[in-house]
Amino acid sequence: MPSSPPRNRPVRVLLVEDHDMVAEAISLALERSPGLEIVGRSATVASALADAGRHQPDVVVMDRRLPDGDGVSAIADLEALVPRVRVLVLAGEATASVAARVAEAGGAGLILKADGLRELEDAVRRVAAGEMVFSQDLLGDVLGRLSGRVPGPGATLTPRERETLDLLGEGLTTAEISGRLGVALNTGRNHVQRVLEKLGARSQLEAVTIARREGLLR
Repeated sequence: MPSSPPRNRPVRVLLVEDHDMVAEAISLALERSPGLEIVGRSATVASALADAGRHQPDVVVMDRRLPDGDGVSAIADLEALVPRVRVLVLAGEATASVAARVAEAGGAGLILKADGLRELEDAVRRVAAGEMVFSQDLLGDVLGRLSGRVPGPGATLTPRERETLDLLGEGLTTAEISGRLGVALNTGRNHVQRVLEKLGARSQLEAVTIARREGLLR
Protein backbone atom coordinates (compact mmCIF):
# COMPACT_ATOMS: atom_id res chain seq x y z
CA MET A 1 0.00 0.00 0.00
CA PRO A 2 1.36 3.47 -0.88
CA SER A 3 2.72 5.39 2.09
CA SER A 4 0.90 8.57 3.13
CA PRO A 5 2.68 11.94 2.93
CA PRO A 6 4.73 12.93 6.01
CA ARG A 7 2.54 14.63 8.61
CA ASN A 8 4.75 17.73 8.67
CA ARG A 9 3.82 18.79 5.14
CA PRO A 10 0.57 19.26 3.20
CA VAL A 11 -0.78 16.77 0.69
CA ARG A 12 0.52 17.85 -2.71
CA VAL A 13 -2.27 17.77 -5.31
CA LEU A 14 -2.08 17.97 -9.09
CA LEU A 15 -5.45 18.88 -10.64
CA VAL A 16 -6.17 17.72 -14.18
CA GLU A 17 -9.36 19.34 -15.53
CA ASP A 18 -9.93 20.94 -18.93
CA HIS A 19 -12.91 23.13 -18.01
CA ASP A 20 -11.53 26.37 -16.62
CA MET A 21 -14.47 27.25 -14.37
CA VAL A 22 -14.60 23.78 -12.85
CA ALA A 23 -10.83 23.74 -12.37
CA GLU A 24 -10.91 27.16 -10.71
CA ALA A 25 -13.66 26.14 -8.29
CA ILE A 26 -11.88 22.92 -7.33
CA SER A 27 -8.53 24.68 -6.95
CA LEU A 28 -9.98 27.33 -4.64
CA ALA A 29 -11.76 24.74 -2.51
CA LEU A 30 -8.72 22.52 -2.12
CA GLU A 31 -6.30 25.40 -1.53
CA ARG A 32 -8.51 26.71 1.27
CA SER A 33 -8.66 23.28 2.88
CA PRO A 34 -6.02 22.89 5.64
CA GLY A 35 -3.33 20.39 4.81
CA LEU A 36 -3.88 20.39 1.04
CA GLU A 37 -1.74 22.19 -1.53
CA ILE A 38 -2.33 22.54 -5.28
CA VAL A 39 1.09 22.13 -6.89
CA GLY A 40 -0.10 22.26 -10.50
CA ARG A 41 -3.03 22.42 -12.87
CA SER A 42 -3.20 20.62 -16.20
CA ALA A 43 -5.83 20.44 -18.91
CA THR A 44 -4.67 17.42 -20.94
CA VAL A 45 -3.21 13.97 -20.38
CA ALA A 46 0.07 15.05 -21.96
CA SER A 47 0.46 18.08 -19.71
CA ALA A 48 -0.59 16.01 -16.68
CA LEU A 49 2.24 13.56 -17.31
CA ALA A 50 4.74 16.40 -17.72
CA ASP A 51 3.50 18.18 -14.59
CA ALA A 52 3.44 14.99 -12.54
CA GLY A 53 7.06 14.33 -13.38
CA ARG A 54 7.96 17.92 -12.50
CA HIS A 55 5.96 18.36 -9.28
CA GLN A 56 5.89 14.79 -7.89
CA PRO A 57 2.39 15.11 -6.36
CA ASP A 58 0.97 12.85 -3.68
CA VAL A 59 -2.49 12.85 -5.28
CA VAL A 60 -3.63 13.50 -8.85
CA VAL A 61 -7.27 14.52 -9.18
CA MET A 62 -7.94 13.67 -12.81
CA ASP A 63 -10.97 14.29 -14.99
CA ARG A 64 -12.08 11.12 -16.72
CA ARG A 65 -12.56 12.72 -20.14
CA LEU A 66 -9.83 15.01 -21.43
CA PRO A 67 -9.22 16.52 -24.88
CA ASP A 68 -6.37 14.15 -25.71
CA GLY A 69 -7.45 10.96 -23.98
CA ASP A 70 -9.10 9.02 -21.20
CA GLY A 71 -8.04 9.79 -17.63
CA VAL A 72 -8.48 6.16 -16.56
CA SER A 73 -6.09 4.97 -19.26
CA ALA A 74 -3.47 7.46 -18.02
CA ILE A 75 -3.31 6.00 -14.50
CA ALA A 76 -0.56 3.50 -15.29
CA ASP A 77 1.61 6.17 -16.95
CA LEU A 78 1.22 8.48 -13.96
CA GLU A 79 2.17 5.73 -11.55
CA ALA A 80 5.22 4.91 -13.65
CA LEU A 81 6.35 8.53 -13.38
CA VAL A 82 5.51 8.94 -9.68
CA PRO A 83 5.48 5.46 -8.10
CA ARG A 84 3.74 6.49 -4.87
CA VAL A 85 1.14 8.74 -6.46
CA ARG A 86 -2.56 8.17 -5.80
CA VAL A 87 -4.88 8.90 -8.72
CA LEU A 88 -8.45 9.97 -7.93
CA VAL A 89 -10.66 10.10 -11.02
CA LEU A 90 -13.30 12.82 -11.25
CA ALA A 91 -16.27 12.21 -13.54
CA GLY A 92 -19.42 14.02 -14.59
CA GLU A 93 -21.14 10.67 -14.81
CA ALA A 94 -19.97 7.10 -14.44
CA THR A 95 -21.18 3.54 -13.95
CA ALA A 96 -19.90 0.66 -11.86
CA SER A 97 -18.07 -0.61 -14.96
CA VAL A 98 -16.09 2.62 -15.21
CA ALA A 99 -15.36 2.62 -11.48
CA ALA A 100 -14.19 -0.98 -11.69
CA ARG A 101 -11.87 0.02 -14.53
CA VAL A 102 -10.38 2.68 -12.27
CA ALA A 103 -9.71 0.12 -9.55
CA GLU A 104 -8.33 -2.45 -11.98
CA ALA A 105 -6.00 0.20 -13.45
CA GLY A 106 -4.55 0.91 -10.01
CA GLY A 107 -6.50 4.10 -9.34
CA ALA A 108 -7.39 5.19 -5.81
CA GLY A 109 -11.03 5.84 -6.53
CA LEU A 110 -13.69 7.71 -8.47
CA ILE A 111 -15.78 10.66 -7.33
CA LEU A 112 -18.68 12.19 -9.24
CA LYS A 113 -18.65 15.94 -9.78
CA ALA A 114 -22.22 16.00 -8.48
CA ASP A 115 -20.96 14.79 -5.09
CA GLY A 116 -19.71 18.30 -4.32
CA LEU A 117 -16.50 19.98 -3.24
CA ARG A 118 -16.67 18.93 0.41
CA GLU A 119 -16.85 15.27 -0.59
CA LEU A 120 -13.96 15.81 -2.99
CA GLU A 121 -11.81 17.35 -0.24
CA ASP A 122 -12.56 14.38 2.00
CA ALA A 123 -11.78 11.94 -0.81
CA VAL A 124 -8.39 13.59 -1.48
CA ARG A 125 -7.43 13.25 2.19
CA ARG A 126 -8.56 9.65 2.35
CA VAL A 127 -6.75 8.50 -0.80
CA ALA A 128 -3.61 10.33 0.39
CA ALA A 129 -3.85 8.23 3.55
CA GLY A 130 -3.95 5.04 1.48
CA GLU A 131 -7.69 4.40 1.24
CA MET A 132 -9.72 3.67 -1.87
CA VAL A 133 -12.72 5.97 -2.28
CA PHE A 134 -15.71 5.64 -4.57
CA SER A 135 -18.86 7.71 -4.81
CA GLN A 136 -21.57 6.26 -2.58
CA ASP A 137 -23.84 5.92 -5.61
CA LEU A 138 -21.35 3.49 -7.15
CA LEU A 139 -19.79 1.72 -4.19
CA GLY A 140 -22.09 -1.29 -3.86
CA ASP A 141 -22.09 -2.06 -7.56
CA VAL A 142 -18.32 -1.56 -7.77
CA LEU A 143 -17.71 -4.16 -5.08
CA GLY A 144 -20.03 -6.58 -6.83
CA ARG A 145 -18.41 -5.93 -10.19
CA LEU A 146 -14.86 -6.40 -8.84
CA SER A 147 -15.84 -9.63 -7.08
CA GLY A 148 -17.35 -10.94 -10.29
CA ARG A 149 -20.83 -11.30 -8.83
CA VAL A 150 -22.29 -8.61 -11.07
CA PRO A 151 -21.12 -8.90 -14.69
CA GLY A 152 -21.10 -5.61 -16.53
CA PRO A 153 -22.52 -4.87 -19.96
CA GLY A 154 -20.09 -6.20 -22.51
CA ALA A 155 -18.53 -8.74 -20.14
CA THR A 156 -19.27 -11.58 -22.58
CA LEU A 157 -18.11 -9.83 -25.76
CA THR A 158 -15.59 -11.90 -27.72
CA PRO A 159 -12.38 -10.27 -29.01
CA ARG A 160 -13.92 -10.04 -32.50
CA GLU A 161 -17.07 -8.45 -31.08
CA ARG A 162 -14.99 -5.93 -29.11
CA GLU A 163 -13.21 -5.08 -32.35
CA THR A 164 -16.60 -4.65 -34.02
CA LEU A 165 -17.71 -2.36 -31.17
CA ASP A 166 -14.59 -0.22 -31.58
CA LEU A 167 -15.39 0.19 -35.27
CA LEU A 168 -18.97 1.12 -34.45
CA GLY A 169 -17.52 3.73 -32.12
CA GLU A 170 -15.59 5.16 -35.07
CA GLY A 171 -18.90 5.68 -36.87
CA LEU A 172 -18.39 3.00 -39.52
CA THR A 173 -21.30 1.38 -41.35
CA THR A 174 -21.87 -2.37 -41.30
CA ALA A 175 -20.41 -2.64 -44.81
CA GLU A 176 -17.32 -0.66 -43.77
CA ILE A 177 -16.94 -2.77 -40.64
CA SER A 178 -17.11 -5.95 -42.73
CA GLY A 179 -14.38 -4.58 -44.98
CA ARG A 180 -12.13 -3.62 -42.05
CA LEU A 181 -12.60 -7.04 -40.47
CA GLY A 182 -12.04 -8.81 -43.79
CA VAL A 183 -15.31 -10.75 -43.60
CA ALA A 184 -18.40 -11.14 -45.77
CA LEU A 185 -21.17 -8.57 -45.31
CA ASN A 186 -23.52 -11.13 -43.72
CA THR A 187 -20.80 -12.12 -41.24
CA GLY A 188 -20.23 -8.46 -40.40
CA ARG A 189 -23.97 -8.02 -39.84
CA ASN A 190 -23.94 -11.00 -37.48
CA HIS A 191 -21.06 -9.51 -35.47
CA VAL A 192 -22.89 -6.20 -35.16
CA GLN A 193 -26.15 -7.91 -34.16
CA ARG A 194 -24.42 -9.93 -31.43
CA VAL A 195 -22.83 -6.74 -30.07
CA LEU A 196 -26.25 -5.10 -29.89
CA GLU A 197 -27.78 -8.13 -28.17
CA LYS A 198 -25.02 -8.38 -25.55
CA LEU A 199 -25.21 -4.66 -24.76
CA GLY A 200 -29.02 -4.69 -24.66
CA ALA A 201 -29.13 -2.07 -27.42
CA ARG A 202 -31.81 -1.62 -30.04
CA SER A 203 -29.65 0.26 -32.52
CA GLN A 204 -26.01 0.84 -33.39
CA LEU A 205 -26.21 4.36 -32.01
CA GLU A 206 -27.59 3.09 -28.71
CA ALA A 207 -24.84 0.44 -28.57
CA VAL A 208 -22.18 3.13 -28.96
CA THR A 209 -23.89 5.28 -26.31
CA ILE A 210 -23.94 2.37 -23.85
CA ALA A 211 -20.33 1.48 -24.65
CA ARG A 212 -19.15 5.05 -24.04
CA ARG A 213 -21.08 5.23 -20.76
CA GLU A 214 -19.62 1.92 -19.60
CA GLY A 215 -16.07 2.80 -20.64
CA LEU A 216 -15.90 -0.04 -23.19
CA LEU A 217 -14.54 2.00 -26.10
CA ARG A 218 -10.80 2.51 -26.44
